[in-house]
Amino acid sequence: MTPHSFPRDLATINLFKRRTVLIWLVFALATLSLIVRLVYLQVMTAPDLLEKARRQQMFTLRPFIPRRTITDRKGVVLALDRPVYTLFAHPHLYKQKPEEIAAKLAPILKRPADKLTEVLNRDTTSTQVEYWLSEENADRIYNLRIDGLDLVQQRHRLYPQQDLAAEILGYVNVDHRGQAGLELSQEKLLERIDQTPSVTQDGSGKLIPTRIPAGMIQSDRTSLQLTIDSRIQRTARQSLKQQMVKYGAKRGAVVVMDVRDGGLLTLVTEPTYDPNRYYEADVKLFKNWAVSDLYEPGSTFKPINVAIAIEAGAIEADTVFNDEGALTIGGWPVANFDYEQVGAVGPLSISQILERSSNVGMVHIVQRMKPSVYYGWLERIGMGDISGIDLPSETPSTVKPQEQFLEYVIEPATASFGQGFSLTPVQLVQMQGILASGGKLLTPHVIKGLINEEGEEYYQPKLPTPRQVISAATAQRVVDMMSNVVEKGTGKPAKIPGYRLGGKTGTAQKASETGGGYANKKITSFVGIFPAKEPRYVVLAVIDEPVGDDAFGSTVAAPIVKTVIEDIIVTEGIPPSHPEEVTSKIPILTAPQPTPTPATNSPTP
Repeated sequence: MTPHSFPRDLATINLFKRRTVLIWLVFALATLSLIVRLVYLQVMTAPDLLEKARRQQMFTLRPFIPRRTITDRKGVVLALDRPVYTLFAHPHLYKQKPEEIAAKLAPILKRPADKLTEVLNRDTTSTQVEYWLSEENADRIYNLRIDGLDLVQQRHRLYPQQDLAAEILGYVNVDHRGQAGLELSQEKLLERIDQTPSVTQDGSGKLIPTRIPAGMIQSDRTSLQLTIDSRIQRTARQSLKQQMVKYGAKRGAVVVMDVRDGGLLTLVTEPTYDPNRYYEADVKLFKNWAVSDLYEPGSTFKPINVAIAIEAGAIEADTVFNDEGALTIGGWPVANFDYEQVGAVGPLSISQILERSSNVGMVHIVQRMKPSVYYGWLERIGMGDISGIDLPSETPSTVKPQEQFLEYVIEPATASFGQGFSLTPVQLVQMQGILASGGKLLTPHVIKGLINEEGEEYYQPKLPTPRQVISAATAQRVVDMMSNVVEKGTGKPAKIPGYRLGGKTGTAQKASETGGGYANKKITSFVGIFPAKEPRYVVLAVIDEPVGDDAFGSTVAAPIVKTVIEDIIVTEGIPPSHPEEVTSKIPILTAPQPTPTPATNSPTP
C-alpha cells in the first residue's frame, strides 16, 4: 500500500457507511409507513372496507317470480304468468351485416327478412325488434350468438280460456299491475311473497355453493282457487249469447250461487272481451255490470216481499186476496200485465198471486204492513247496502229515503212488485239466497282460497257469518210457492222433467235515463231456486232491452236458467226427484205467453 492510497480507501469506506445508513433509514421509514397504513386499514377504516367487501362478494339474484296462477274450483287454469322476452338490437355492436342478421332471424320470428332489415338498419343506439317471445324462440335466438342482439326477460299474463271468465278475472297492464276484476281487487293476494335471495361469489364471479341460502331452494308455489266452475260458466255464456242474438238484446248477465256458503259457480256478463287482448276492447267492458250497475228487479222480487209479509205476521200462507186487475194508488194507476185481456181476476191465494205474477195482488199484500215496518224489513235484508262480494267497484243498492217512502203511498205499492228501488244482479241473487238457504243472508264470493301444489288448502279468506233474517219455515213456504210458478204459472218454460225447482219471472219497465218516469224499454229476468226441496243453488238470468212483442222474462230469461240447471244436474250427478217423469212419453207443453199492454208502473211478468 502506498502512502497516497490510504486516504482514498478511507473515503470509500465512509461513502459505503453513509449509503448503508441511508438504505436502513429508507427501509425504516417504509416499514413505519406500512405499519401506519396497516393500522389505518385494520383499525380506522375496517368497518367501511368490510362493508365494501361484502358488496363485492354478495350478488342479489333476481329470479322470475310469477304472479299467482288462478284456477277454477276443479283446477282448470284461468290465468297464469309465463316468462317472455323482448328482443332488442344495438346497431353499433353489429359484426355482421343487417341483411345477414335479418335472414337468420326471419324463420324464428316468422317475419319477412326485408322488414326485419329495415328495423335492424334504424339509425339509433337501440331498437325493439320483437316482443313477447317464448322461451323456445328466445333460446333459438340466443344460440345464434349474434353480436348486437339482446334478450330481456319479462313477465306476461296469459288467460288460456280467453273470454270465459274475463268479467271475474280482469286483466293486468304492461306494468303487470291489475286493472280490473280479481287482478285489481286481489292484487296483494296474487303477488307472491318470494324474496330476492343474496348469494356469495368468488373473485371470478362464480357462485360459492356452500354459501347459497338454504331457503333459496324453497319458494311459494300456491295458487288462487276460485269457486267458479268453468263448465257451467261456459254453458251459461253460450246460452246467454244465443238469447241475446235471438232477441237483439243490449246486454245480459247470468249468476249462479251455491247457497251452502255463498260461493258463485258462475258469473257471466255479455258482451265481454278477451283479457289477452284487452287493449283491443271497449273500456266500458272492463266494468262488471252485474256488480256495479243498478236496475229495478221487477217481479223477481215478489217472492221476497211475500216472505217479508209472512215473517212480519201480515199474512198467512193461505191468505186470499181479491185481484181487481187494476187499481189507483195515490193518483197513480197500477194494473196487471194482462188486465186488458183478462180484466178483474177475482180471489187469489198467495201462491196464485205469484203464479200469475199479479201486481194488484202484491199491492194488497204489502198494504197489510205499515210502511215503516215494510221499510225496516227492506233494510234488514240489505237494501241500501252492498253484498260484500270480493270483486271491485260494487255499487250499493238504492231505496227511496224513509221520509218519502212513508209519506207517499205509491212508494210501498211500486216496491211490492219490484220497482221504485234498484239493485245489482249479484245483490238480487244474495236476497234470493235468503229463501234458498233457509232464511240466511250470505256473502256472495268467488275466491275459495290459496291451495298448494298438492291441492291442500293453504289459506281461506274469512267471510262474515251468515245472518238469519227470516225463519227457515217461512223461506221453505215461499220456495214451495215458487215451485208452483214453474209447474203451473209464468215460469213453465223453466220446467225440467223429473225435477222440481222454484222460479219467478220478471219483466220490468226501465227507468228513463233522463229521469221522471219510465222508458218504453224493459229488462227481463228469471230467477230459479234448485232443487225446490233442500235448495242448493240460486240461478239468475237478466237480459237488458230485448226486442220483440214476445220478449218477457218467461221467454227470454227462463230458458237460460233451465239450460244452466240442466248442466248443473249433469255436472253434479243429481238424480231426479220424480224419475217417472223422465221415462214418460207424454210431452210437457208450455203455455203461450199473452201479449201485454202495460199501464204506468205496471210491469209484465
